[in-house]
Amino acid sequence: MTDVLPTGQEDWQRLDRRMLLVHPIKEVGRFFPALIGVFIAGSQTGGDGPWFEIVGVALPIAYGVLRFYTTRYRIADGRIELRRGLLTKHVLSTQLDRVRTVDLTSSPIHRILGLTTVRIGTGTASTKGEDQLDLDSLPTAGAQQLRYQLLHAAGTSGERADASAPLVARTVVRFDPSWLRFAPLTSAGLVSFAAIAGVTSQILNGVGFFDQGHDIPGLKAALWLTVTVGIVLGLASVSALAIVGYLLTNWDFSLTHTSTDGSWHLRRGLLTTRETSMDDGRVRGVAVGEPLGLRLGRGARLSAIVTGLDKKQQGTTLLVPPAPRQVVDRVAAEVIGTTTPLEAVLTSHGPAAIRRRWIRALALPLLLLVGIGALIVFDDASAWWLLLPLLGVAVGAGLAVDRARSLGHALVDGWLVVRSGSLVRRRELLQTDGVIGWNLRSTYFQRRVGLTTLVATTAGGSQSYAALDVPEARAIEVARLAQPQLIEQFLG
Repeated sequence: MTDVLPTGQEDWQRLDRRMLLVHPIKEVGRFFPALIGVFIAGSQTGGDGPWFEIVGVALPIAYGVLRFYTTRYRIADGRIELRRGLLTKHVLSTQLDRVRTVDLTSSPIHRILGLTTVRIGTGTASTKGEDQLDLDSLPTAGAQQLRYQLLHAAGTSGERADASAPLVARTVVRFDPSWLRFAPLTSAGLVSFAAIAGVTSQILNGVGFFDQGHDIPGLKAALWLTVTVGIVLGLASVSALAIVGYLLTNWDFSLTHTSTDGSWHLRRGLLTTRETSMDDGRVRGVAVGEPLGLRLGRGARLSAIVTGLDKKQQGTTLLVPPAPRQVVDRVAAEVIGTTTPLEAVLTSHGPAAIRRRWIRALALPLLLLVGIGALIVFDDASAWWLLLPLLGVAVGAGLAVDRARSLGHALVDGWLVVRSGSLVRRRELLQTDGVIGWNLRSTYFQRRVGLTTLVATTAGGSQSYAALDVPEARAIEVARLAQPQLIEQFLG
């Protein structure tokens, strides 16, 4: 395998010397709260000279310098290895064919110095930063070449293209400034609006706005005007912050496909740039996310289902940020190579599943309505309190209708399509060849009405994709048609 890897990397190597300017600064930033305490303590000791403060700053700088001299990496014998640590040696090693994704990240200081951090995704779950296989920092050109070589060596195809062949990249989609209109419609924007509405209602309740005995002339009109202006300003602020965040994250976004090595490359970021690469052979499907706000604006987002990634690495699978729905559908069709599963008519799950949507959406609001109604009748509570459960009933009914309309599945041309949700609706398209198992899960209430949840398990993405509340006979039939060789042995 060394014939496709950069020459001279079989021996242990240091990272780029320019990291001596990167890590000391990063360590000072990490220890900044402690340094403030050091400076305060130094000023209280009354000692002569700033030696206490100098030592406090010198320690994290020295630690950053030591990271350079104690960090080595190499690629040899079909493995990539990273060794670091002074008193305690820490060695990370993985086979090249375990490489799933390669991310390139450049913070502002990295970009100034022409450096890049290479993060290698292997699908192994880790909870500590020290267990991540990161090469920080490498020259940008060398990092890009290393990314190509790692993906090339980890490719699933039996025949690999010539590593010296020129890269032929085709741009599939690029950032469009008109996409900024979707920034306030994301989940973060809607949550911020809900928070503003909640705070506003608490303030109004505190000043007695909902008190029927409030009869000061003109006061309520002034309060209504203040509330209206406050909500408008709050919405404007939330929208502006959402747009700024969208720009910082997705500026210069581009998704390209390289035919030479058969891989997808995503680049985005204004201050900190990030590049993610995925091998064609590991992409098993796509997921179209349609939060309620994006759907109202006819938008969506797209992510890839990539084999071998643990749940903590799902963020690396983004393909298209919030964008027009037609753009998302076009890119999804290019990634999976067909439009058939995108255009498939979904099978309804029947009246029993629809009733469950209504019961689950209206149970709590109706209980609140009954309880508050009893308080009004027997305890002379204010009738204004009825607004809350009545609003809950109205919202619950809307959610029930939307959830029932969204629920469905399809099995077409080797693709399993499942869709569910309302506030966060997802349509997931998964190759049946990528399914490694089927689970039928049912609660007591599902069993009473003959429903079950069909779960397709896979080594990619979130590792499980569920069709909710499917009639049991239909669920078994879907699993059998998708993979008869796997299911028939249990049905015979």
